[in-house]
Amino acid sequence: MTSPAWDPQQYNRFERQRDRAAIDLLSHLPDDLTPREVWDIGCGAGQHAALLKRRWPEARVHGLDSSAAMLELARGLPDDVDWVLGDLKTWAPDAPVDLILANASLQWAPDHEKLFRRLVGALAPGGALAVQMPMAWETRHHTLMRQTAADGPWSARLKGVDTIQPLLKAEAYYDAVADRCEEVDIWSTTYLHVLDGENAVLEWMKGTALRPYLTALSEDPANRDAFLARLGQGLEEAFPRRPEGRTLLPFPRLFLLARRSGVAGAGSRPGR
Repeated sequence: MTSPAWDPQQYNRFERQRDRAAIDLLSHLPDDLTPREVWDIGCGAGQHAALLKRRWPEARVHGLDSSAAMLELARGLPDDVDWVLGDLKTWAPDAPVDLILANASLQWAPDHEKLFRRLVGALAPGGALAVQMPMAWETRHHTLMRQTAADGPWSARLKGVDTIQPLLKAEAYYDAVADRCEEVDIWSTTYLHVLDGENAVLEWMKGTALRPYLTALSEDPANRDAFLARLGQGLEEAFPRRPEGRTLLPFPRLFLLARRSGVAGAGSRPGR
């Protein structure tokens, strides 16, 4: 499968709304965590890795992403972060990690039970894994996207193209990490995003979920435009603009914060 081409400008169009969940996750990081080795996997344009560097200036902070375009933006930040081009599905750190942040990235990876066990295994004793993932597969806008992709002259090109997959049940994530973690906190939140602009839900999806489909149709602009037009029509019917011109998009997200068991080393103190 060809990796989707990311458009940083399109992704950042709704940066304030997208960033809400990341800030909520960061606000739950343990107060007593003093990491020396930090990885933001799926770091995108790097703003959260930069925040972690500012919070812990003595830490070695790395930002990993598979998009060269996103990392080009990240390298424009003034913060001393090690930006790494790579795939989180195969990422393995050279040394135990005190903090792994995965904000809206792991939903693109398969086999979450194995993945989450591997991530916890990469933590140093006392280290933390902080994850936020959209619970989007079951939502109305994602259902419309898949239905539209399967019904039209573009369907042959889009057959077999993977976008995000359904998440596991929350209990399964707990089971994947609990045997090696002294603390596990899992919760979900549904944000009601207030979006501005024409066909706002379609524009939102162009920045994320639609990227694999748009990449697959990049050499067939006629079918790409026809696909987007039909999907846009369906989304406008499902998410009509309010009288004042804004569109409401309910968006559920799953959070996990886990603390590795064991005696913390130089990089971390024991959990609360």
